[in-house]
Amino acid sequence: MKFRDFSFTAVFIEVPEGGFAAYVEEIPGVNSQGETLDEARSNLKEALQSWLPAISKLIN
Repeated sequence: MKFRDFSFTAVFIEVPEGGFAAYVEEIPGVNSQGETLDEARSNLKEALQSWLPAISKLIN
C-alpha cells in the first residue's frame, strides 16, 4: 500500500518551561517536541515518517 495525498493535523503547543510540544491529532502516539517551533515541526515530521511503514505492515 502506498501512502500519498494524506493530510494530517499537526498541533503545536508552546510549553511554559520553554520549547514546543507537538502531536498529530489523528494518530495517537505520534508526538514530539523541540526547543523552537521549527525544531518541533521537524521532529514531528520524523515521528510521522517512522510511523507510516509500521501501520502499513498492520493493514497488509
